Amino acid sequence: MSGIVLSASVRQNLLSLQSTADLLATTQSRLSTGRKVNSALDNPTNFFTAQGLDNRASDIGNLLDGIGNGVQVLQAANTGITSLQKLVDSAKSIANQVLQSPTGYSSKSSFTSGVIAGATATNLLGTPDTAATLTGTATGTLAAASGLTTANGGSFAAGDTIIVNGTTIKVTAAGAGTATVTTAADGTINLNTTATTAATTDDLTAAIKTALGGGTAAASIAGNQLTITAGNTTSSITLGGTALAKVGLSAGTTAPTSSFSGQTLTIGAIDGSTAQTITIGTGTNQVSTLDALNTKLASSNLTASLSSTGQLTITTTNDEASQNLTSTIIGGTAIGSGKLFGAGAFANAVQDTNSQNARAGLVAQYNNVLAQINTTAQDASFNGVNLLNGDTLKLTFNETGKSTLSITGVTFNTGGLGLSSLTTGTDFLDNASANKVLTKLNAASSTLRSEASTLGSNLSVVQIRQDFNKNLINVLQTGSSNLTLADTNEEAANSQALSTRQSIAVSALSLANQSQQSVLQLLR
Repeated sequence: MSGIVLSASVRQNLLSLQSTADLLATTQSRLSTGRKVNSALDNPTNFFTAQGLDNRASDIGNLLDGIGNGVQVLQAANTGITSLQKLVDSAKSIANQVLQSPTGYSSKSSFTSGVIAGATATNLLGTPDTAATLTGTATGTLAAASGLTTANGGSFAAGDTIIVNGTTIKVTAAGAGTATVTTAADGTINLNTTATTAATTDDLTAAIKTALGGGTAAASIAGNQLTITAGNTTSSITLGGTALAKVGLSAGTTAPTSSFSGQTLTIGAIDGSTAQTITIGTGTNQVSTLDALNTKLASSNLTASLSSTGQLTITTTNDEASQNLTSTIIGGTAIGSGKLFGAGAFANAVQDTNSQNARAGLVAQYNNVLAQINTTAQDASFNGVNLLNGDTLKLTFNETGKSTLSITGVTFNTGGLGLSSLTTGTDFLDNASANKVLTKLNAASSTLRSEASTLGSNLSVVQIRQDFNKNLINVLQTGSSNLTLADTNEEAANSQALSTRQSIAVSALSLANQSQQSVLQLLR
């Protein structure tokens, strides 16, 4: 078209019309697409910045599906734990039924001693066989055959008394004749200490023996010690008086003792209990009564009783009804010929058939529950990931892969929970076996609760990150839109203005062409 010659005014108006048409096309494009930046030519900076924001939003959006699946994996594991907890509670109920059922034995195992002569609930040692004996040490010299006046630091004075079993032995100031020991009408034994004839320690011991009743009673001084022994095994020694300290004794009553005192009863470890040694006697930390013995035996799940004939019987409690007592469990120096409990006799527990059959049924029920625990743990999966079967869930939260969360799974089958199947005829035989199972079930419950708490914490984190990513995508997309989207109100106004300008430009072009039309009229 270069051969066509246009006037300057026509060309100017044509250029203006073309420019308006370009602007109008741009405006119409923005209105139709809703964008003011559709390519890098429109605005390179905004275009590539928006593209980067959109790309990041798209990448994060792609991660949301994985995060959503992770939420469901955690939900599946939590659902599994809830079901496992119910199954464990069901197993507890079965074990508790064992505790509430009959013992399972018509009689329990026991050890029965020989007859303990004179034994009572308050005196397991029985009738004393050793006479009451007292030994004291004088504060000064108290040698046999020495006059009472020569005891250094422990010298006797006129009026000193020693009262033995109600008989008063008195040191007097004077006496008649050559006799050194006299007995007053009231029974008081007087030890005369005149200037010419002095009572001796031999006189003292003789007087004490007389006060004890004579016979086999004894009183002697050796090594500066006074020893007093009652005349038989049933008599006590009761002392009083003002001079007891001078012979190293004190007021009070001493009963006869048993030669069995100090013998021991050993109890072995029964089903996990602590072995113990019980000393029979009246001393510190020793046992002499039935109540005290039962207090000691309680920790071994044993109980003791005393028959009217004086035989002590030790029996297992309901908790250990299946335990047979033997000499390896009950022993000690108190058992055997000539000992406190004699040789004794052991008896085994006798099972009750009906009760044991019922317990066998509970064993079967328990094992069925454990089988369900295994299958439930295996089924608690989502999309091939099972956090209750040892799998690990790894979630990625950002497009660079640097923000992640790894959740390590657990193995919550019966083995992982510390539970095992029971055996008929071995388990649930008594309360102790049921309590062992309950202990394991309680531990399993605690484990499940702990893992549920952990899963809940992880689920909270994942859901927070899921919401964060959604909001971040919105922020990125909004930022991209702010860079590229057109203001439709503004573009609509531009379109109207450009349409008007285009009409004006057409009219101007028409006017520019009128001069040539005038020349054409002349030519006609």
